[in-house]
Amino acid sequence: MDKLALNAFCSGAFALACLAVALFFFRFWRKSQERLFAILCSAFALLALERTVLASVPAAHESRHWIYLARLVAFALIIIGVLDKNRPARLP
Repeated sequence: MDKLALNAFCSGAFALACLAVALFFFRFWRKSQERLFAILCSAFALLALERTVLASVPAAHESRHWIYLARLVAFALIIIGVLDKNRPARLP
């Protein structure tokens, strides 16, 4: 198996894993309506999309670095979700 095929296989496996995690968090969000689960679902769905697009773009394509912006947004969403969950409750 050559390096390009192995890279495509690993990217596909990672995208599938991220999509499974996104569906897992989606299920918990539907049951609890907890905002953290919705944010985590969005972040992992974005990571799955980013990996799928990254695997389909040729390695020498000059605008490839813009794809990594989706990864940055996904990690920022995770941080925002955790910070939002740990924020102290407001008093009425």
